Amino acid sequence: MRKIFIVLTLICMVFLTSCYTTRTAGNSGKVPPGQAKKAAGTKSAKPFAHGQRNK
Repeated sequence: MRKIFIVLTLICMVFLTSCYTTRTAGNSGKVPPGQAKKAAGTKSAKPFAHGQRNK
């Protein structure tokens, strides 16, 4: 009885751990200038615009 329980437990563990999915956030790190402005709390979105950033 104990062997059956151990085997069933191991089988359940294998099934539960074998299903691994990765989640990715779409457009990770790409925030529109207006949303970046809101997050930073500034009045202008110009510094966050693509053509306005200094390298």
